[in-house]
Amino acid sequence: MLTIGDTFPAITVPVQQGTSALPNGETLDLTTAYPGKWKVLFYWPKDFTFVCPTEIVGYSQIKGDFEDRDAVLIGASTDTAHVHLAWRKSDPDLAAADFPWLADNGRKLADALGIVDKNEHVAFRATFIVDPDNVIQAVQVNGLNVGRNPAETLRVLDALQTDELCPCNWNKGDDVLQVAA
Repeated sequence: MLTIGDTFPAITVPVQQGTSALPNGETLDLTTAYPGKWKVLFYWPKDFTFVCPTEIVGYSQIKGDFEDRDAVLIGASTDTAHVHLAWRKSDPDLAAADFPWLADNGRKLADALGIVDKNEHVAFRATFIVDPDNVIQAVQVNGLNVGRNPAETLRVLDALQTDELCPCNWNKGDDVLQVAA
């Protein structure tokens, strides 16, 4: 699995966004898209499941907080763009999740990241925080049954952006650690 300090792979993946049109071959390469921005990529295993929508809605609810920190929120699963569109159309909360959803049904990116469950052949619940230079700065991977805390992802992004020593339970605005001279 790729980890902290690794360069994010330059792989173009189909993308789906919104509910107004059928997917039309749109793609995204996170290494060239969003220059100068931090990127928060979170994978979920499959659309039309139980835990996944709670995470997508949770991230969607604080999307503006990521934007305030010059970060772009990107979701992904190993489903197709058409399945993403159908799921968004089936649920108003998912329809409101206004950020790109990668449709990595060929598992090109998920395989390159090393986050595919060997038995289920879907992505784990993996989150990558990638800096503007496309270097992975944080990784969290959960099994298929345990959802993530989007606020924790935001807290880690805040800490990374300080470029300082941040203690346990540090939150934006708290004092950072000072090393004695």
